[in-house]
Amino acid sequence: MTHILNPDNSLNNWLKEQQFPAFRSKQIRRWLYQGRAGSFDDMSDLPKKLRDQIESDFTIWTSRVAEHQTSKDGTEKLLLELADGGRIECVLLKEENRRTICISSQVGCAMGCVFCASGLDGVDRNLTSGEIIEQMLRLQRLLPEEERLSHIVVMGMGEPLANLDRLLPALDQASAKDGLGISARRITISTVGLPKAIKRLADLNSRYHLAVSLHAPNDQLRNEIVPVNSNIGIDKIIESADHYFDVSSRRLTFEYVLLGDINDQPEHAHQLAKLLKSRNVLLNVIPYNPVAGLPYRTPSSKTISKFRAILLKSSINVQFRQRKGDDIDAACGQLRRKTGELHEIQPLN
Repeated sequence: MTHILNPDNSLNNWLKEQQFPAFRSKQIRRWLYQGRAGSFDDMSDLPKKLRDQIESDFTIWTSRVAEHQTSKDGTEKLLLELADGGRIECVLLKEENRRTICISSQVGCAMGCVFCASGLDGVDRNLTSGEIIEQMLRLQRLLPEEERLSHIVVMGMGEPLANLDRLLPALDQASAKDGLGISARRITISTVGLPKAIKRLADLNSRYHLAVSLHAPNDQLRNEIVPVNSNIGIDKIIESADHYFDVSSRRLTFEYVLLGDINDQPEHAHQLAKLLKSRNVLLNVIPYNPVAGLPYRTPSSKTISKFRAILLKSSINVQFRQRKGDDIDAACGQLRRKTGELHEIQPLN
């Protein structure tokens, strides 16, 4: 059975083969992306014959909701079990008028960041374009009818730039007028920093914001926190990020997870300020969200204040992100790892 969310021509070809008019494709897309249809039966303006036939050849959902958690702050997290048994996570964050989703690009992650739950078991495979889109639609269906998604960050499980060939077609659907209609300016791709892939992204499609997960201001420390850095180096990452800015004219974001007594000292703040001072960037500092079984901890409020003061004194454009969803294991990979035996919860569809 074909996944109808795969952004190829299979639906158009099928309609032609079944002798249905081409305009039915637009109707079906409208139901999927704007109408939030959970089944083909929901598509009430389609002939019953078409609904019956399409149900036999296509499927909307290839995953099931294995876990659905809601935080006191409104954050919602889904643990999805895929058709092959793999599990991924995606999150809906609510802040004032923003409705931001954080989606995954791979099952697991190969980057090995020591503090991250996503990569503890390595990477199994890339997600398909349809599986990436399916996360968006499942999260959209958590919203009331009068609300719509406003922002997307590809910052969930996996390294997005290792799956560009499937990610970019999915984001094309997200930003299409007859798709989710989310402006490309409100879509951010996060990467641990793969220079060749960053340059490839710049050549293929530079419409999206780029966020580089730095986490350390020097190679010695970054090699310990982000092991793949030993084969790359911060200088090459900064060089490729500068190239993306030159091509896209989009301000870059650098992510920095603050780990207690590891990368949160005054000398680290000074080094970070020196590294970024001459660049048009936003530095996003994220106090660590503890993961059960890992030895890392959140810095004290006093340490965070000192770190912030040094950056501000150096005129760095910085924001300290408020942690959300602590009570539902909202950090990337936490729920997947914590949930040993999955128990079935009523699916959203």
